[in-house]
Amino acid sequence: MKRTMKIMMLGIAASSLLVSCSDDDKPSNENLVTEESAFGKGNDVFTASEWYPGGELGTTTNASYSAPTTPVSEMGLDASFKKGEDNFEHLYTFTEAPRKGLGPAWVRNSCIYCHPSYGHGKRMTRYRANDFGNGYLLVVYHPVEAYTSDGVRYTTNASGYISEVTGMPQTKAMSPFKAPIDEEQIDLQWLEVKSMPSGLPMQFPDGESYSLIYPEITIPQTAFNTNPQPTNYEVRLESTIGIYGTGLLDAIDTDDMKEQYQKESAFVELNPNMWDKDANDWAAGAYYTLADGEKRIKKFTYAMTRASLQDGAGANAIWNITNVTRSDRHYLYSTPAWAKAMSEDDEVISYIQANGNDQTSLLYPYYADGTKEGISARVNEILSANNASKASTFEKYLLNGAPYNGEEEMSDRDYYDFMVWHRGLAVPAARNLDDATVQRGKTVFTQIGCTSCHRPSWKTKGDNYWVDNSIKAYASSIGADANSVLPQYPNQTIWPYTDMVQHRLFMENDIRTGWCRTTPLWGRGLSLLLTGAEDRLHDCRARNEIEAIMWHGYSKQSDAYASTVKFYNLSKEDRDAVVKFIQSI
Repeated sequence: MKRTMKIMMLGIAASSLLVSCSDDDKPSNENLVTEESAFGKGNDVFTASEWYPGGELGTTTNASYSAPTTPVSEMGLDASFKKGEDNFEHLYTFTEAPRKGLGPAWVRNSCIYCHPSYGHGKRMTRYRANDFGNGYLLVVYHPVEAYTSDGVRYTTNASGYISEVTGMPQTKAMSPFKAPIDEEQIDLQWLEVKSMPSGLPMQFPDGESYSLIYPEITIPQTAFNTNPQPTNYEVRLESTIGIYGTGLLDAIDTDDMKEQYQKESAFVELNPNMWDKDANDWAAGAYYTLADGEKRIKKFTYAMTRASLQDGAGANAIWNITNVTRSDRHYLYSTPAWAKAMSEDDEVISYIQANGNDQTSLLYPYYADGTKEGISARVNEILSANNASKASTFEKYLLNGAPYNGEEEMSDRDYYDFMVWHRGLAVPAARNLDDATVQRGKTVFTQIGCTSCHRPSWKTKGDNYWVDNSIKAYASSIGADANSVLPQYPNQTIWPYTDMVQHRLFMENDIRTGWCRTTPLWGRGLSLLLTGAEDRLHDCRARNEIEAIMWHGYSKQSDAYASTVKFYNLSKEDRDAVVKFIQSI
């Protein structure tokens, strides 16, 4: 018997940012499209389970990136999920509850600005923090050059971030402070590839052409409001990815990841920082030390820098993107170079001297004794309180008395709700798996070798997630077991289409270090419908699936060059089938 698949057409406009995305605020039933299909039924190419990319527990039949998983409801966490969603969608402010504590410098004042409709960031033609959909993070680093045999320039794994600004550089600041980087001076240009170093023509054998573009972003030294200003640096862009399904990726067992690394290391070079080929085991750099000292294998972000969702990109971003502190991170996300520059800026000091002698003012903690010397010293002391060892300095001046009365900027309960939401986001169900073209697309996708990196499925095990101190504190306050207060996904067959391994494509102006984790493909085919854009790859350079695939063959040294050549030589019918398959999973 055929089942009904409900497809909710969702979109979040900028005007909706100031209202909660509760069930009452979502589109009415007149926007609900009902489509009869063979949903949930296997065929010669797809198993029945492939309709459920997030497994039985982690899949939603709504075409939405914001729907909750089954455990959210089964555990009675719907209210927490909605509160976490509220923290994601709304603007953070300086003093107004419940989202207070923004600044004194920040990257964005709302999570959804970077993740439109909870999806991938959009390709932008300029860098402005307040442009909705701008999911770009500036990557400013010291380059260490190398070249492929076909002349493609790239940076090696040794290149590191500059120290003058934060790892996620800030372009906004509270008056009178000046942002660490003046975004008005950031220049972003999109350049067109004239020819492929690999020799692949920009036209398929049947005559259909394609084009490739890439970003060139520069920041002059004058844009840095730091002392010292950086030297010998380059800039790259990295865009946010969709945040749905990350709880399911967290549930992938690292022993299974190890088996995948062992399998791939036999035929492709892997990042030596992650994998010791001689020992056939994890390298020292693969381990991430969590807050309580426990070590786990890295699996999150393009650069594989985080090991647990509770200490992953989202848990980290809700602190450092907004600079909103919480009990386990009660210090500023800042740098000594910015603190020094602000403490030496006459305009900053004079403004505080004229406006800071009021205990209700946000500037009062910086006022000190009212002298320029005293204000300068205090500004430097507070703004340089940028790690856990300096947290007491930050609390002493900014939290003891006005304006926050010693309270957390983000309470343990608010953070818990945020993580319920973050871990509880479902993956949209697959679509059109009963379509002959989609079935042909999967067959060809596999035949040309794409599944070597885009591994179709994983089977989770116990999902024994790591518990951070904030979650422990909240669980203790309600007398609950911290190991069972968040949604869990044990024993699920999931279909993310990623091997959880980093590879190199050697693209022009490539990602820093060149190593990039294989991005999950699940749900991405809904991006155009849900976010208004279908940009792909780490910096949104690919405007569609064809461009994304062909970038894999830019250099002969690319890990995916052979597969790209096979795709290039397909008939148009088969190329279109592969694209339709990618859009359907």
